[in-house]
Amino acid sequence: MKLLLLEDDDLLAESLAESLKDNGYLVDLAASLKAAKSLMATEHYELAILDLGLPDGSGLDLLAQWRKQKRSTPILILTARDTWEDKVIGLETGADDYLAKPFHEAELMARLKALLRRQSGQLSQVVTLNGVSLDKAGQRVCLEGETWRSLTATEFRLLRYLMLHPDRIHSKEQLLEQLYALEQDAAAPNLVEVYVARLRRYLGKSIIQTRRGQGYFFASH
Repeated sequence: MKLLLLEDDDLLAESLAESLKDNGYLVDLAASLKAAKSLMATEHYELAILDLGLPDGSGLDLLAQWRKQKRSTPILILTARDTWEDKVIGLETGADDYLAKPFHEAELMARLKALLRRQSGQLSQVVTLNGVSLDKAGQRVCLEGETWRSLTATEFRLLRYLMLHPDRIHSKEQLLEQLYALEQDAAAPNLVEVYVARLRRYLGKSIIQTRRGQGYFFASH
């Protein structure tokens, strides 16, 4: 589970990032609007945490821009601005939740989990692409006109990530980062090859393709 943390206080950002990692999240840090925009343009995040007072502008402006672009990423505002007027403005601009500083870590983690539950409930439980249907609730896959096949947890995570980011090349290292958030040191790059080979046996070689020297991608057509 990968999230973006936009916070310009270095000490708070590092401390919060460590806490988030301890709770199983992958975290990208940004200390400015420019850095956050760059990351959002190239990465996919399940959730974002935004501070409002930043050195190059307001987090509210960035939030408004993302919503105008139809980005549905859940956003939690984390800020020292704690009046009810500030909260109303943040929520009406497009934030999904608002937490004032100082805060208790347990409350933040609970709010993040609630946002992710809400988001998962809004999304379709079956993703279909290029004749492949993935049942996220049942952790199973099927080709058009065929029966469902159950997947292991790792097979499911790999296929789900590839299908949610079709036609984008992912290196082995990037895929390992998604699969083994809490145990990267124990994971070897050849594990990706093993699980890609398994999925190809189920789906055929044309669905998950290799770009030599770069990585793998799910072909959308």
